[in-house]
Amino acid sequence: MFQTFRQAMTWLHTWFGLLLGFVLVVVFFFGSLSVFDREIDRWAIPESRFAPQPMPSFDRVLRPVFESMQPSRESVDLMRDRVNGPMPEHFDVVRQWSAYTTHRDPVLGLFAGYEVPNAKDPEEAVWGERTIDPRDGRVLSDDHFKIGSQFFYPLHYSLTLEWREIGYWIVGFSALMMLVALVSGVVIHRKLFRELFTFRPDKHQRSVLDLHNMTGVVALPFHFFFAFTGLVIFAGIYFPLTETQLKPLHDRHERIEAAETGLPHDRAGVAAPLASVDAMVAEAQRRWHARGMAGDVGFLSVQHVGDANAYVSVYRAGTDRIALTGEGIHFKASTGELLREDPPATTVDSVNEFLTGLHLQHFRHWLLRWFYVLGGLTGCVCITTGFVFFVEKRKRQHARQDSRGARLVDAMAVTTVTGMLLATLGILIANRLLPETSPDGWPGRGDLERYVFWGTWALAMTHAFWRGAPVARGERNPAWREQVLAVGALAVLAALLNWATTGDHLIRTIRAGYWPVAGVDLSLLAGAAIAFLVARRLARRTPPRARTEPAHV
Repeated sequence: MFQTFRQAMTWLHTWFGLLLGFVLVVVFFFGSLSVFDREIDRWAIPESRFAPQPMPSFDRVLRPVFESMQPSRESVDLMRDRVNGPMPEHFDVVRQWSAYTTHRDPVLGLFAGYEVPNAKDPEEAVWGERTIDPRDGRVLSDDHFKIGSQFFYPLHYSLTLEWREIGYWIVGFSALMMLVALVSGVVIHRKLFRELFTFRPDKHQRSVLDLHNMTGVVALPFHFFFAFTGLVIFAGIYFPLTETQLKPLHDRHERIEAAETGLPHDRAGVAAPLASVDAMVAEAQRRWHARGMAGDVGFLSVQHVGDANAYVSVYRAGTDRIALTGEGIHFKASTGELLREDPPATTVDSVNEFLTGLHLQHFRHWLLRWFYVLGGLTGCVCITTGFVFFVEKRKRQHARQDSRGARLVDAMAVTTVTGMLLATLGILIANRLLPETSPDGWPGRGDLERYVFWGTWALAMTHAFWRGAPVARGERNPAWREQVLAVGALAVLAALLNWATTGDHLIRTIRAGYWPVAGVDLSLLAGAAIAFLVARRLARRTPPRARTEPAHV
């Protein structure tokens, strides 16, 4: 079929890159935004615009909130078909309480799991969630949607397609094929160092290809590493050993591990009180300090709540290192007695923790975070220029053959690239314009924001296909410039709406040193400036219209 191995690699690189590039652009872009997901949350929820807080007192602040919690309606509804009999009105047996925070979180997320009587699978549970102000325990409204951490972040690894976890599989397959595309790209472009420093502006197709090669080479290690570690992180989904014939072996291993560690796997069925968790946290911090480690608590959980087998786990917020490790210390919940201090990780575990931590970047290093953003956006540019080069190279040939292939690819590229940007700006604008509480009978505020996002993207796709007729004649799709102009205008509008609805304009946030909100506004304005420059360049490079027949007099 192919005369040389290099030709085979060229075919593989072109077609896998084209078919899966649409997914990878979304993964790269929203992965880049997820680097600052907490900062986007603060922009979207003005109530949370205060300094990050440490884990608060469990005894005084967290416990009263936990005791008032119940599972969410959505969680209960999802569980109804997996229960023999009716669902109870109130859930009394608490399987777990947990609280999680980072060094960038002003608010605190609380989670509670509850056993379901007569569940077909006793391991399944229903869950409740709260977001609180850790300074006083005040519960924030459920309608306040965390756009960064609850939408942009999961969008980059699951596409928010939850049915049978199909989104994880699509992204995973795309990441695997990206590794293939990277290797085949190296084979195709043998003179990597020359292409790294080669860019010829105003050469039309050649300029696009130069930019594609340059962005692909300069961030090659970044792209390879993140595709690989993403696959490692979700290996449990791609190889679900606990849901196969190995499940009995997995369950047995869990029980053996519980016996070895002293951390009970099951409830004892005997009620027991909960001792002071604050005292256990203080003891954990004392032990970390003795080992020369920072003592901030990142994750706190109580297992088998209210039972004699209950235990408390305190994990360190490892922001002083790259590896995602918590040095957990575990206590008997009823007495505060030390049960276990996690031993040093094995070599294999250490490698896994390092790779996972480097991908999830929970560390304190702002400059490195910006390098992550730059690497992700470089990936977007690399894939986008690949789309443009594919279309530019073939559209005149397709026009002579009366083929619609180039028009279809171009419209999908516009939809994926500029349409994605418009959808992102659409949800930010909706966040600033929608009322705090939805009218009766309407979906929740967070649901409305999501609808605006997908609706804006659908409109962008409609516009891209509607305006794509010139591509079939060998010309450029005007939708590129029109949507780029819309991106610039909406980015400025989003920043202005933040000022109008909250009073937090740039001068105020920069003067106060409140960089989470100032950074989002500055990014919006910088993006608008780039969009207007690109639109101007597209206007200069618009080719002459196709020749028309002379008018009859």
